[in-house]
Amino acid sequence: MTLRLTLSLLLSSFLVFPTFSQINIGEKMSLTGSLQSDILFPQEDKSIGTGSYDDFVLTNTYLNLNLQSQYVTAGARLEYLDYPLPGFEKDFAGWGVPHLFITGKYKNIEATIGDIYDQFGSGFIFRTYEERSLGIDNALRGGRIKYQPYRGIELKALGGKQRRYWEWNDSFVWGGDAEFNIDQWSTKMQESNTALMLGASYVGKHEKETPIYFYIEEQQDFKQLNLPVNIGAVDFRARLQKGNVSILGEYAIKANDPSTDNGYVYHNGTAAMLSTSYSKRGMSALFQAKRSDNMSFRSKRNAQGISSFINHLPAFTQQHTYALAAIHPYATQPDGEWAYQTELSYTFGRRTLLGGKYGTTVKLNASHVRAIDKEIIPESGYMGTDEYKSSFFKTGKETFYQDINVEIDKKWSNALKTNLMYMNQRFNPKTVGHIEDIINSNIFILEGKYQVNKKLVLRSELQYLSSSEYTGDENAEFLERSNQGDWMFGLLEISLPPSFMFAISDMYNSGASKEHYYMVSGVYNYKAHRIQLAYGRTRAGYDCSGGVCRMVPASKGLRISYLFNF
Repeated sequence: MTLRLTLSLLLSSFLVFPTFSQINIGEKMSLTGSLQSDILFPQEDKSIGTGSYDDFVLTNTYLNLNLQSQYVTAGARLEYLDYPLPGFEKDFAGWGVPHLFITGKYKNIEATIGDIYDQFGSGFIFRTYEERSLGIDNALRGGRIKYQPYRGIELKALGGKQRRYWEWNDSFVWGGDAEFNIDQWSTKMQESNTALMLGASYVGKHEKETPIYFYIEEQQDFKQLNLPVNIGAVDFRARLQKGNVSILGEYAIKANDPSTDNGYVYHNGTAAMLSTSYSKRGMSALFQAKRSDNMSFRSKRNAQGISSFINHLPAFTQQHTYALAAIHPYATQPDGEWAYQTELSYTFGRRTLLGGKYGTTVKLNASHVRAIDKEIIPESGYMGTDEYKSSFFKTGKETFYQDINVEIDKKWSNALKTNLMYMNQRFNPKTVGHIEDIINSNIFILEGKYQVNKKLVLRSELQYLSSSEYTGDENAEFLERSNQGDWMFGLLEISLPPSFMFAISDMYNSGASKEHYYMVSGVYNYKAHRIQLAYGRTRAGYDCSGGVCRMVPASKGLRISYLFNF
């Protein structure tokens, strides 16, 4: 059934929507949407640990439809994951129409009924969004009103129940947000290129109490926790921009929220950040610092994994796209962390000593994340208590992650460009649930791009990762280990713009497993259609985005990815 449904959707898209970017219905109404289907014909490969498969073909397929008019927009999404891709089997399997909404807009007011995606500030206390590669869809099913009573003022109010895979949690989430753009009221501020935003948010959760018992050894008796049914969080923020300089500060506090994440303790949660940036032509600088403490905020207190999060804590680490640079990604720790990141970029001008004929761009990025200081309160280190106290500016002893990298982007001629990168990384496997010691890695990357002519472009990558020596049990399953030793990666890509692209790559582990993860792929673009065919191996590891990570099992087989926007 899965193959029949998927192929019929693909065929329908080619036949029904061959050339249109949108479909006009009457003079004032249009239909837009997209079809995305990722298909795998899996093959068992014991050497990389794929396991066996019961199904001939697996697919994650999504069909979005949006009907738009001047005052009303309505949308729906069909999701078909009855036979899902590896890593989506447990909770994601199923099919249906889990996303529906209708929005009406008139003058300065907008109202939505249905499934809502939104964010307050940086997301410290509220963010709902969809990230298909991770399996995240925490939309709020309910209602939202946006109102702009005056220029520079935007108010929001919303409420509903949150999606958790194919169900909606019983708890009710509601909140409000207000932003004031002060510069919109001041001619002098606008003339001096100054902008000032002040914002505030509130989010509340109502969740029925469920009996939770714990054992007190001193009393040799069980005690039931008195769980709060109403939990609130507030957020305050300000952003000042003056010319090339921008400063953002934000602070959030959450009432005690005993949950599985924090071991059912009654410690309040806090998050604070400061972000400053400077940019002008040929130069930019960024510095960020963030402290969070017990800021896991879910609509289901005993939820685990990546589901049911009401909020989002952005990761202050660089999100790498190179294969080996991303092999040990960082997952944000809601229990508490101090995170710092700085980035400097400078372009040496043309016809200078370091710039050469075409100029040279050098970028330095450094991030460091470590634990916060926690002092256990005497006779209070168990469930049902505050458990600990923490000094705001004092950091803990444990390092979670560190990344220092430098990139040199150089144009040698009108046809040839290169990018050279070196990265030193310290990765703590505890952040993704492992218990090994910190892994120290040195990563070297060389990327080259050569445009032969207007119809032919060549691109290649050479990468090498050298890590601290693996000292684990030689008889252990290598998939259970975070550190597999050294890695090498090579890629060759041939592009025939605007329609074709072919690539071949291999990631080789020269440390623990001695396995090759080869991949051959081709891409074809035709107007609004994009189809990709690939065959090869995918290693087991973590797929991360914005500090949120999901374990992806090893796989092998033929992959077909199709995307159509209309």
